[in-house]
Amino acid sequence: MSTPAKLPELFGSMVFNEETMKERLSAASYGAWKKCVTEGTSLDISTANEIAEAMKQWAVEKGATHYTHWFQPMTGVTAEKHDSFISPAGGGKIIMEFSGKELVRGEPDASSFPSGGLRATFEARGYTAWDPTSFAFIKEGSLCIPTIFCSYSGHALDKKTPLLRSMDEVSRQAIRILRLFGDTETKRVTAQVGPEQEYFLIDKELYNLRKDLRMTGRTLFGAKPPRGQELEDHYFGAIKPRVAAYMKDLDETLWALGVLSKTKHNEVAPSQHEMAPIFSDANTACDHNQLAMEMMKKVADRHGLVCLLHEKPFAGVNGSGKHDNWSLGTDTGKNLFKPGSTPSQNAQFLLFLAAFIKGVDDYQDFLRATVAFAGNDHRLGAQEAPPAVISIFLGDELNGVVESIIKGTQHKDSGKRTLEIGVDVLPAIPQDNTDRNRTSPMAFTGNKFEFRMLGSSQSISGPNIALNTMMAEELKQFADELEKSRDFQADLQKLIKKVFTEHQRIIFNGNGYDDAWIREAEKRGLCNLTSTADALPMYTAKKNVDLFVKHGIYTKEEINARAEIHVENYSTVIGIEANTMIDMIRHDILPAVSGYAADLCERAASKEALGVSCKYETATARETAKLTDALMSACDKLERDLAKMPADAKKAMVYAHDVIVADMAKAREAADKLEAITASEYWPFPVYADLLFSV
Repeated sequence: MSTPAKLPELFGSMVFNEETMKERLSAASYGAWKKCVTEGTSLDISTANEIAEAMKQWAVEKGATHYTHWFQPMTGVTAEKHDSFISPAGGGKIIMEFSGKELVRGEPDASSFPSGGLRATFEARGYTAWDPTSFAFIKEGSLCIPTIFCSYSGHALDKKTPLLRSMDEVSRQAIRILRLFGDTETKRVTAQVGPEQEYFLIDKELYNLRKDLRMTGRTLFGAKPPRGQELEDHYFGAIKPRVAAYMKDLDETLWALGVLSKTKHNEVAPSQHEMAPIFSDANTACDHNQLAMEMMKKVADRHGLVCLLHEKPFAGVNGSGKHDNWSLGTDTGKNLFKPGSTPSQNAQFLLFLAAFIKGVDDYQDFLRATVAFAGNDHRLGAQEAPPAVISIFLGDELNGVVESIIKGTQHKDSGKRTLEIGVDVLPAIPQDNTDRNRTSPMAFTGNKFEFRMLGSSQSISGPNIALNTMMAEELKQFADELEKSRDFQADLQKLIKKVFTEHQRIIFNGNGYDDAWIREAEKRGLCNLTSTADALPMYTAKKNVDLFVKHGIYTKEEINARAEIHVENYSTVIGIEANTMIDMIRHDILPAVSGYAADLCERAASKEALGVSCKYETATARETAKLTDALMSACDKLERDLAKMPADAKKAMVYAHDVIVADMAKAREAADKLEAITASEYWPFPVYADLLFSV
């Protein structure tokens, strides 16, 4: 275990980072790598060989015996194929080798990864290519080299490639805007991301007794316990010793891997917690979040715990999200969503704000689709998770600024200064001037936007690709217009006012759970895509496909493939859950409650023979029999309907949502009522009170 004094030494100790590269590479090779990262130049084979040799020597010194290209296929988790460093040297001896070619490119079998039709099963060849902007690291005795993953034909089969493309494109368009404001120094604008990660911790022994948790990651049954989160005492409460030990181990594991784990605390629901990192560039943030999710599960296992990342593992209490904090930063250290202290900075801020507002309004349907999957359907819309309607929360102060611009009226901020639009006359806009809105899907929080709709188990790549690309499109439109301007200040004012006026409908500062807002959103013409089945078709809407193809983020084939993968995943997940539910009903619940009813009847008969009242036994046996019949009927219907699942993926998605999910809810209703009246010793698996309050 580390001490505070040794934390700087611990941090990044298992990462082949820039400091290590500078120490171990020649000045020429280090300079070539640096230029590759900052300017996108290619590395020659001699430089790659030197980097590979240095990387291997460092890894071997750290105890590594293997290397792997670590990539992010369309499964939503990472993938790796390990090869040892050994090479035969003759005479039964070996040497440790690792070449530049092995560093730069790998060839894993791609046949069993989701491709959405980009390649047939017999077309097995796939390629991984080193991402030099993401540092290699050592995990469990293997040197892990972050890579992209593509098909033999060059199609992106992963989540990293389009993210890198979107980061380049938003940088390109943002720099065009900065040049209009006289910024000649900035060479790159980077999407900055900080994903807060929520999770549940439960006892491993109890987890192993729940088939639904093991098969699906969530409880398919579970009556409401006597106590949930009503007392509001868990949020930010004192951390229990067993959890504290886990969190300490997790922090140290992540720190050694260079992950900037910063915050840890109890979340709202019992046994729910959160880890939040410091901001980093979107590519690193995505890599680190994938790594964090893996380590959270592995560290939990060391402590006799299980880390649940499902969005709604327990009904009736808060689910787990992944709040994606997003902003744009320059290589000169400026946050473009920070309201500056000078008038010109404010005007620049308002233009970037206008671009974001317009982008969210124009592509609200696609943003919703990026967080659409079976697990998130259970979470969105209640208990501090945002509703399905996309809107932007600005807060009272900034919203007042926007309204004054739209109306062409004067606005007095908290400093009682009159506000006008213009490069040189706009007064300072205060930061952190409002409370946070937990019901908002997209909230401005002082110098960034918090996209709160992401599910806790998903990769953050897709939503950030969407944010980057929509922002690039709006900035491009603005730059195209303003670069032709003969009166920049006047045209800037007109543009900002026009955008705020035309897209004001997406701004909402109230309670997202209020039914009145849903009605108001409909009047405003906003999308209300309440389920995955509603949202995923938006993936391939023409305007959305055109957006990503236009900016070179996806080809048409690549975006259609991703849509197909998501559609198939939904019905597959629902099918697994339904089959698990049928299995548990038939093999666990029905036999248990039948045995309980039989014992009740036997006790009732014994009491009747003695002339003793058997009101409890008789009434409970009757209710148990009634609910048992209802559960069996619901299970039979679920099984019949599941057998009718359409072969077509899109039809299957709709059918799964409309029919199978409804069947499962009916079966659960009967089972949960049975749990509530069945004696504890008869119920076949741990209940919510055990699972939520045992750690």
